[in-house]
Amino acid sequence: MKTVQRRKTHTSAPENFYERIKPKLLSRVGSELSLAYRVLELGCGGCELAEMLNQRYRQRVTGVDVNDASFPRRDDPARARSPLRCVRANAEQLGFLREGAVDAAVSVWALHEMDHPLAVLREAYRVLRPGGEMLVVDFPRGSLAQTLWNERYYSPSEVGRMLAKAGFKQVRVKTIERRHILWATAFRKPAEVLAS
Repeated sequence: MKTVQRRKTHTSAPENFYERIKPKLLSRVGSELSLAYRVLELGCGGCELAEMLNQRYRQRVTGVDVNDASFPRRDDPARARSPLRCVRANAEQLGFLREGAVDAAVSVWALHEMDHPLAVLREAYRVLRPGGEMLVVDFPRGSLAQTLWNERYYSPSEVGRMLAKAGFKQVRVKTIERRHILWATAFRKPAEVLAS
C-alpha cells in the first residue's frame, strides 16, 4: 500500500499570525519601495502604510480606496502639513492621475477585494512612470487567511498572469512568511531610447 505524504498546512500558524507579522511586513514593503518618491497605494484603507512611507522615507504618497470611512481625519494639524493624500476613488479609474505620474504603486492585502483586479493593474501600469515598480502583497490561495476569512484569493501563478496581461515586465511572484503571504514585483517597460 502506497502512503501519501501530506504537505504541512497553515494550521501551524497562530490565528493572530497576520497581526504579528504586520510591522515587519510593512517595513519590508518600505524597503522595497524606498527609492521611489511618488507612491500610489491601491486599497489604502486607513492609510497606515502611506503614513509610514511618508514618515520614514519622506515619500509623497497618494492612497486610494473606495471607502473613505477609515481615512485619517482632514482636520488633524499634522495631516495638513503632510504630503500624504487619501482619495476616495475606484482604483479602476484613476483619472485624477496623469500617465507616468508615480514612481511606484503598491497594493497590500487588497487585490483579492477588488472587483476587477486586472483593470486595476492596467490602470496602475498607466500611471506608473516608465521603469516604475508595481508591488502586490496579498494572501495566497490556501493560506491561513483562507481558513480565517474564506475569501477568494489568487494563486501566485494567477497574480503573475494578471501582471503580465496588464503589460508589466520582469514579473516575479513568490510566497513568503511560511507561504502565508504572496509577494509580487513587476515593472512598467522602460521608455524606448531614441537613436540620435
